[in-house]
Amino acid sequence: MANCIIAQSGGPTSVINSSVVGLLKANKDLDLFDNVYGGLNGIEGILNGSLINLTTLSDEEIQIFRHTPSSGLGSCRYKMKNLEDGAEEYDKLLEILKANDIKAFFYVGGNDSMDTIAKLGKYAVETGLDIKFMGIPKTIDNDLMFTDHTPGFGSAAKFIATTILETYLDSSVYINNGIFILETMGRDTGWLAASACLAQINGKPVADFIYLPETAFDTDKFLSDVNQKFKEQNQVYIVVSEGIRNAEGTFVTEVEKQHDTFGHAQLGGVGNYLKHLIINSGITTRVKSLELGVLQRCAIHCASNVDLQEAYDAGYSALEFARDGMSGYMVGIKRDSNSPYKVSYFLVPADKIANNVKYFPTEWVNTAGNHLTEEALNYFTPLVNGEPSLILENYLPKFKSFNNPKNK
Repeated sequence: MANCIIAQSGGPTSVINSSVVGLLKANKDLDLFDNVYGGLNGIEGILNGSLINLTTLSDEEIQIFRHTPSSGLGSCRYKMKNLEDGAEEYDKLLEILKANDIKAFFYVGGNDSMDTIAKLGKYAVETGLDIKFMGIPKTIDNDLMFTDHTPGFGSAAKFIATTILETYLDSSVYINNGIFILETMGRDTGWLAASACLAQINGKPVADFIYLPETAFDTDKFLSDVNQKFKEQNQVYIVVSEGIRNAEGTFVTEVEKQHDTFGHAQLGGVGNYLKHLIINSGITTRVKSLELGVLQRCAIHCASNVDLQEAYDAGYSALEFARDGMSGYMVGIKRDSNSPYKVSYFLVPADKIANNVKYFPTEWVNTAGNHLTEEALNYFTPLVNGEPSLILENYLPKFKSFNNPKNK
């Protein structure tokens, strides 16, 4: 037998390590590879020779690692060149893989990571290399095409909905309450903000207004709606995605000249932007804004057990598909039934995932463009079910990470 390697890329999630554990369990059950290596810091780390042997982990270590949030193998935002621009880094990577007798490469990531899988899979075919390349999905943004949803999203949605319930109650204690604005991540799509529809008290939505990038943001209508709602109930709760755009398609609060390595605009501050709009309009000065930030992708204490299990199953399925000779694909999730909730796993060509975006369905947005329909609620509800059984130490969660200075 030979070896395989798994690595992580892009933004973390609270359940991303469960996919690694699922693959480890599949290899133990199927006895395919002698060793499962972990590539530290994704492609970037592997190119620097940063590999560890995950096969030597104890059962206890594996269980702790499964319930550890964020990318326990480290991550990167490394974009490989197009093959026509030169194959030097491809050759270097493949030499490292061959030197370690690696016959299968698994990459846990999102849109850009699947671009890497597509490129490597194509190059392996063109050069006749017997190495399988397989993508395992993850992203809290839930924006990968063809898959019903992505591992990591359900837990982020659960955290967002829970936080909305808690902050709504916190902001409702006075006779004269004000306006509360909660800002979620979501540069291009509104899946995260839309999950706010899950937060209900006595069957009524907590969020009065939900704004997504998929619908044009109209400042005048926004202020009119907020003003009317505030007069009606002396309190307004607003959820907004960081990526909302105006009718011209321009980000409301794009930070000029700040982009990541893939050319994506770095956004933020839309909550404060709306806060100042409200105050300057004279509606009220009692306005608070909360930006959830990275908590959305690392709150394992509020994770969905369904999400944790599906991340595990996606990793397990990836090894099974590689065993069957498949390469250049991403594992997708198909929703077979909503009630009872049931999913299955299938393959999607990685090049169909790369550089594409799955937007939130506009038919799930109400006609006013500021809230959601029952179909959205039905879609989200099964994804947030169950709580993980965390391992505790001194009454706090016990975690294990391989790319943290505290472990060295």
